[in-house]
Amino acid sequence: MSRPVVLQAASLLLGYPDQDWPGRLSTVRAALESSSGDRTGLLLRFCGRVEGTDPLALAARYVATFDRSRRRCLYLTYYTDGDTRRRGTALARLKALYREHGWQPAEDELPDFLPLLLEFAARVPEAGTPLLTGHRPALELLRFALAAYRSPYEDVVEAVCRTLPGPRPPSREAALRLARTGPPAETVGLLPYPPRSPHAPHQETSR
Repeated sequence: MSRPVVLQAASLLLGYPDQDWPGRLSTVRAALESSSGDRTGLLLRFCGRVEGTDPLALAARYVATFDRSRRRCLYLTYYTDGDTRRRGTALARLKALYREHGWQPAEDELPDFLPLLLEFAARVPEAGTPLLTGHRPALELLRFALAAYRSPYEDVVEAVCRTLPGPRPPSREAALRLARTGPPAETVGLLPYPPRSPHAPHQETSR
């Protein structure tokens, strides 16, 4: 299966499971079932694990997974820049990149929200693939955290990671070192909490 199809499917699967979720899941499964490969298998495995789950229950699981733990954040610049002025600069660069390629995401979401980056990379691969590759440390940190949490969403992030060129960090510690090479010491991510998600009423201590 081509990289853009995998990334678009992952974007849909990593979105908040609202009232449209059953139809979204059905659409993704139909698009994937005619293809083969390890990335497709991971995405289909996720679909199978959540299929039949009540949307309200899945929404509660989504909030617990992504909105209440700083280690499982879907906002990728948080992993490298934390809650700092440097992160504001990174977000502005992302917005400028989107505009440069004529792409305007929803205004009610930050531009580093992973489903947005995945959709951009699927639609504009010449710019989106290098963008995702540059965020590989954050993606790998998220994947390791989801694995530790035993979340089915690990399969989706793993499928994304397998689309990216170049070597992968062999451990969470290696990914964390890579994430920390960019910002100076006082702006290293994973220390303060990320911005409050619109899906969660409050945040709890990370697990």
